[in-house]
Amino acid sequence: MYLKKLLFTLITVLVFNIFNSNAQNLSAFVLDSISKQAIPYATVQLKEKGVITNEEGNFNFILNETIKESDTLIISSMGYETLSKPISEFTTNRIFLIPKAIELKEVIVSNKNYTADEIMDLVEDNLEKNYTDDLTKKRLFHRESSFDRWTKSDFKVKKSSIDILNQQFLDSVIATIPKNNSYYSEIVGDLYGNYTKETQKLDLLKASKLFDKSKDLDAEKLEEKFNEILKDNVKPGSYFKIKSGLFGTKVDADEVSQLFEDEIDSTDVAAVNKKLEEKKKNKEEEQKNYANWKKGNLSTILNGLPTQEDTDLNFITKTRKYDFTLQEFTYLGNDAVYVISFQPSGSADFEGTLYVNSDDFAILQVDYTNVKPVKKFNLLGVSANQYLSKGKIIYSKGTTGFYGLRYLESENGTRIGLRRPLKIIEKNKIVKGRNKQNELSADLDFVFINVVKNEMIVFESENISQTTFDTFTENNAISPTYMPKYDPEFWKGYAIMEPNSAIKEFTSASSE
Repeated sequence: MYLKKLLFTLITVLVFNIFNSNAQNLSAFVLDSISKQAIPYATVQLKEKGVITNEEGNFNFILNETIKESDTLIISSMGYETLSKPISEFTTNRIFLIPKAIELKEVIVSNKNYTADEIMDLVEDNLEKNYTDDLTKKRLFHRESSFDRWTKSDFKVKKSSIDILNQQFLDSVIATIPKNNSYYSEIVGDLYGNYTKETQKLDLLKASKLFDKSKDLDAEKLEEKFNEILKDNVKPGSYFKIKSGLFGTKVDADEVSQLFEDEIDSTDVAAVNKKLEEKKKNKEEEQKNYANWKKGNLSTILNGLPTQEDTDLNFITKTRKYDFTLQEFTYLGNDAVYVISFQPSGSADFEGTLYVNSDDFAILQVDYTNVKPVKKFNLLGVSANQYLSKGKIIYSKGTTGFYGLRYLESENGTRIGLRRPLKIIEKNKIVKGRNKQNELSADLDFVFINVVKNEMIVFESENISQTTFDTFTENNAISPTYMPKYDPEFWKGYAIMEPNSAIKEFTSASSE
């Protein structure tokens, strides 16, 4: 009897340590049993709590004192048989799901064979019934990944009366600008309210930012170098006349800081100290307002959901702009769903797939991607092209009977171009003689690409009263912790979306 109990204890300890060495998290990869490929966005549930696997099929569950080895772990994904068994029966950190083939004619349970257009009409008719703007408290995790890339950076000097601002020097400056950069920010918090910023409050619990600070330091050094050049060559009382093509503007010497960040007399200690104090105060304000900034991000995401009014993702609220096709009838977890593809009918921007619950005609999942640039601007050599807009949105039904956001992933890419002539002329009212002092004339040809990826998972959501919302006071004291490289211990004890390999392997030059 003692030996049996000892073996059971050892197996339990082994199982929990297989999932995670710190015995507080349950972490594993969900894979296809045939192809052995990762299954992203699979739902993992344990005692009415849920997480979703990341793009690499990895998930991480927080374990607490209420979890027992006999508790059932349920893993489901569309097109696979649902796996349901006690934690103690999982013996590796690789969990395999078996593909499930479902024929349309075998599973139709409705008493009417709806067309795709009829289903979409029912979806729109039932939006208010299935989705609500009631006040809630959501425990969520949000990760924003931003990637910058310079694809072109040409600065051709045609004329310069400041010797040091020559082509060779400017080429060397451009060569120091990082051609690629990445920035990651993550938060865990409780969001009170509904879908608009005016009716939201954020209790920020923890936050981090991961980027290469050395690249920012390079920019600061570059700024200092230009400041030195200006101080050595620009006379007191000067102002700048800046022209680009048909446009021209006058900038006083006191306003040069807007272009070159600084224009102060280096011998004036009081002025230097004042400038440093202003920068310190701005950083403090930035830290103080970080929660408000993140709340704005969350508001933009939530208000842009396809089930909201006046959203750019208008394939649900403006169905006349799209052609819909019923592809199949299958199961998404335990829900029977219609799988409907959509294409633009005319000038619409997106194509994708909708998964519609056959019982109440609620949207359970949306996969979308743009078929043409979502937004374009091109005028007098300045261009902006939002060439990428794609994502996945998953909804789940709450205890109140309404559906709410469970998981969101979106990726937006913008190409910005600047191809214009530039002329900077220094003039001076004080110096006797020639009013014109210095001139720099050049041609600019820059192309910059920015891609922003958002990931959000809502772990818990509960309805709250207006009184609860009104009496809650936001916590603005939390500021993000800077990390030069990924630290798996930072989020210990918090439920998050597992990071992908790029984040886990990220290391800034300043940390080496």
